[in-house]
Amino acid sequence: MTVYILEDEINILKHLMALVNEIPYLQVVGYSGEVAKAQAEIPTLQPELILADIQLKDGNSFTLFSRIDVSSSQIIFITAYDQYALQALNLGAFAYLLKPIETAVFEEAVDRCFKKSEQHKFNQHQLEIAANHYKGGTRPKRIALRSAEYTQIIDIGDILYCKSDRGYTTFYLKNGSSILVSKVLKEYEALLPEETFIRCHQSYLVNGSYVSKYYKEGYLEMFNGETVPVSDRKKEVVLSFIDKI
Repeated sequence: MTVYILEDEINILKHLMALVNEIPYLQVVGYSGEVAKAQAEIPTLQPELILADIQLKDGNSFTLFSRIDVSSSQIIFITAYDQYALQALNLGAFAYLLKPIETAVFEEAVDRCFKKSEQHKFNQHQLEIAANHYKGGTRPKRIALRSAEYTQIIDIGDILYCKSDRGYTTFYLKNGSSILVSKVLKEYEALLPEETFIRCHQSYLVNGSYVSKYYKEGYLEMFNGETVPVSDRKKEVVLSFIDKI
């Protein structure tokens, strides 16, 4: 698997090169710390995997990937612990590594790409979601959800509610369909707008726009007749939320 590295911190670059060199099926075909150079090299080299720091000397990799065709590549983003960058990557359902990069985590991420290449292929819609949030100025309107078979882009307004179960989260949509993703509910609670979504139960996150009734026995009725439980400790929060609708 051919690899291109986008990284402008020399120590991080050397560390990545060393990590790549330890994996027999990886081969570095190029590297750069600048958008301009990468923009010229990547289309020619056509790497199978790109390790991309988000913020580079002369711009960011989101901008770079909007200018060139990387649809045949897999991408793992690299970032410091930046809340805004992480939100952007999670909204786009992109794979990423946090600095400092741990050897075991790196090997696991690369192995997933090697074994599930189609699942990790670059998607232009995912880029738009992540890039728009990273630039700031507007609240996210769409989110990418990665299931075991595919990545689906949905409008946040189409989410009826989310339900967690043993490390997985199921998204129930207003059209009656559902999507199972292998992430915990807490991650999506941080991504979805708190003005609209409410954590009414340890296992449920509800879109308040579709709540039609609240029953004091401890459950919500959605516009389609489905019911969602409300835990005792969340009752006051739910009532306060409903009063603001």
